Amino acid sequence: MRPIKAAICRAFGAPLTIETLHLRPPGPGEVEVTLGAVAICHSDISMAEGAWNQSLPAVYGHEAAGHVAAIGPGVTGFAPGDRVLVTLIRACGRCPTCAGGHPTICRTKPGDGDTPLFTAAGEPVHQGLDTGAFAEAVVVHHSQLAPIPADMALDAASLISCGVITGLGAAVNTARIRPGETVVVIGAGGVGLNAIQGARLAGAARIIAIDMRADKLEAAREFGATDGVLATGDKPWRAARQIAGRAADAVLVAVGSPAAYDSAPRYLAPGGRLVMVGMPHSGQTARYEPMSIALLGQELRGSMMGDTVLARDIPWIVDLYRQGRIRLDELISGRWRLDQINAAIADTKTGAARRNVILF
Repeated sequence: MRPIKAAICRAFGAPLTIETLHLRPPGPGEVEVTLGAVAICHSDISMAEGAWNQSLPAVYGHEAAGHVAAIGPGVTGFAPGDRVLVTLIRACGRCPTCAGGHPTICRTKPGDGDTPLFTAAGEPVHQGLDTGAFAEAVVVHHSQLAPIPADMALDAASLISCGVITGLGAAVNTARIRPGETVVVIGAGGVGLNAIQGARLAGAARIIAIDMRADKLEAAREFGATDGVLATGDKPWRAARQIAGRAADAVLVAVGSPAAYDSAPRYLAPGGRLVMVGMPHSGQTARYEPMSIALLGQELRGSMMGDTVLARDIPWIVDLYRQGRIRLDELISGRWRLDQINAAIADTKTGAARRNVILF
């Protein structure tokens, strides 16, 4: 087994501890990746706070990039030295949802529940979101990887693995925004900014960002929002309608706030689509009036990881970045070492950061 440094959660709500773990070699269908960068997603923070009833001890982190160190039996298409993204999208490729082009909701994830991580005493350590990337290296299923160019910076590349595909994919793949439409994005954090980029690429005429902070509305304009409305104002949905002259064709909720979900239908036009992107904690609920939604012919749609197909979407996103048509470097608020991860998490929780990245 390979000894690696990792940030471990041993108690929900407590600081992560840096420890030496042992990473087993890749088995059939698996790949070992030495990581160069991993970004901190709010989902990692929620898990470390016990939001979704995860097992402990655990290593979280799922938005990563690095290079292939070893491949297991039966793996094709990857070789040691290849630069890759590491995502949480683990898919069998054969079940009805995979065959229908929706691997993010695979029904029979291969190796689900297995862990390649162990303490020196042999205690298994849970691999958070099938990835466990707050560590120097990971062993994951080959379906979780996507190749990237050899000259692409790993800190920028890591952001694609979750925040970019989740936000951009929600706009393009899930909401299927069309040219000329009016779009509202609630939440201008890392995922929301990428939803805004996706709406711009799709040709939306108006992209209205909604957030609690004025500085984040300014950031939203940098990424393509045409307008911004403070969520702290009185009836912000009225302000959004006044700006556009009409209600929104698509509303994307990019924060895991029940209050945001409660207000979201108020922005929506008859026949419009409400796309649920942000993940509230387990047990939290939103309140809707079904009669109104039915009467107005509106759609409620979940978006898991932007309904991404890695082989289709990653080359396209990388090409857009290399053309200068989407921003990645500007999403990075700070770069930190692994032993600074608790400070990086605290900075992320202030709400000011777009994405903090751990570099190895």
